[in-house]
Amino acid sequence: MSADLTPTLQRLCDHVAEHSIKRGDFVLKSGARSSWFLDTKQTACRSDGVVAVADAVEEVFGDVLGSIDAIGGLTMGADPVAFGVAAVLATRGIDLRSFSIRKEAKDHGVTGRIAGALQPGDRVLVTEDTTTRGTSPMEAAEQIAAFGAEPAFMTVIVDRGGTCAAMAVERNIDYRPLLTAPDLGFDYGT
Repeated sequence: MSADLTPTLQRLCDHVAEHSIKRGDFVLKSGARSSWFLDTKQTACRSDGVVAVADAVEEVFGDVLGSIDAIGGLTMGADPVAFGVAAVLATRGIDLRSFSIRKEAKDHGVTGRIAGALQPGDRVLVTEDTTTRGTSPMEAAEQIAAFGAEPAFMTVIVDRGGTCAAMAVERNIDYRPLLTAPDLGFDYGT
């Protein structure tokens, strides 16, 4: 574990280490093989875990939370993070609307890929549970922009690949992962 983490981030790191890291032989979404796998929904879907995530988001984005209107990203990875963080922060007087981005557009009812309370013009904190290559949060950012909102900020519970930051810079998105693979004692991308 990293010695550079604040107590808030260390609590999140400890939760992830206890509940979300699996060891074995895994094939990642990228096709790469790894001896460890992150199922960070095991953190985001537990009451103490989502509070730890919300605490970390409040700490890491405290300087800009007042300028963020909504939180969300691609379904399934973003859903527990976005909905949980919005609910926990609401109890602290921080109002964020949450939303999800469907895998495919609906052609009936409320059409399109956006589901939830996102509004055109919103400044958005794009979220995801885990990223290795950064493709899911970047796809979310594209959908948010196409909807007419601004993907201004981006976070993940754990960045295991280390490549998302450069992609975010290219799109002028302020990317701040809550934890990284090195924080958990692993090298990026292994």
